[in-house]
Amino acid sequence: MAQQLKTALVGIGKVTDMHARALVNLNESRFTAVCGRSREKTEKYAAGFDVKAYTDVAEMVSREKIDVVIICTPHPMHKKPTIAALEAGANVLSEKPLASSLEDCDAMIEASKRCGKQIGVVCQRRWYLPAMRVKEAIDAGKIGKAVFGTVNMLGWRDEAYYDSDPWRGTWKGEGGGVLVNQAPHQLDMIQWFMGEIDELYGQWSNLNHPYIEVEDTANAILKFKSGAVANIIVSNSQKPGIYGKVHVHGENGASVGVQTDGGAMFVAGMSAILEPPVNDLWPGEEQMLQQWMKEDSDFFNNLPNQMDYFHERNIEDFLRAVLDGKKPLITGEDGRVTVEIFTAIYRSTRDNKPVKWPLKPEQGHDFDGRV
Repeated sequence: MAQQLKTALVGIGKVTDMHARALVNLNESRFTAVCGRSREKTEKYAAGFDVKAYTDVAEMVSREKIDVVIICTPHPMHKKPTIAALEAGANVLSEKPLASSLEDCDAMIEASKRCGKQIGVVCQRRWYLPAMRVKEAIDAGKIGKAVFGTVNMLGWRDEAYYDSDPWRGTWKGEGGGVLVNQAPHQLDMIQWFMGEIDELYGQWSNLNHPYIEVEDTANAILKFKSGAVANIIVSNSQKPGIYGKVHVHGENGASVGVQTDGGAMFVAGMSAILEPPVNDLWPGEEQMLQQWMKEDSDFFNNLPNQMDYFHERNIEDFLRAVLDGKKPLITGEDGRVTVEIFTAIYRSTRDNKPVKWPLKPEQGHDFDGRV
């Protein structure tokens, strides 16, 4: 049997089941415990997987000698259990985004360095084969220098969605709206494809969700240190949800792109994926596009549970990184960039001016630009 790590989960919500199933299935994992606020609810959940139940993270890690903890709490509640787990001796993989504020991100990353432990982020769409293909094409120089990128994520969330959990749609409970909850996958992807950011100008608004506090729509212009630029348009205001796409255009006139979501946006524990991820732009190998679309669609559609598979790949990568003493594909620092992007949009809206990189916490006032 391959070397195993003792694994545990913190937080019992709609996304937790995918992580629990991955920890059961992966050879590198020995799923051991789960931690939640309610002892009764946590014990019931733990019994379903025959693992131990706890209400204290540090106690769980110390008593069970946990190697890796996955954080599945609402976004503003990532910091406390992450630091508790790190200080108790575990490595931590956090659901996206890493946190809802830069102050929390920095505290988490500092704790991981101080404790000599790994910290990573769940952004499972990086493991989509079409997304990997885009990254490889850019790195191989197939489009020359990347000069222009676009993110378009047009989705829909109805009132029932926001009513499904009391923390949704609130600054305090969710930390933000579409930028914090739905868009981090595409925000992560554009910076993964295009590199270090220099400056951002953006605006957020609430177009047609009067029953929530947070934004349902945002747009921004990014400038990269390479001289490249990108546009970001993300929204939860299109009914039905349409698509999520990330495109990168090169100086030689060629373009690469991936449709990460189609037909409607996926909601963990509430809806399925309607369309498989596919490459929708490609340079010089246009004859391959239809073949890849068919191959990728067939592969995706034949998976018994698509999101389980890609969560498994993300978690497997992190477990292997811990076992091998290497960095995971998505580090805590990578996760911080996504938080920088949406924080910059909030601040740019507040101040009506561009925001320069790198961003620093505003002494506990990261939320000032959001309300």
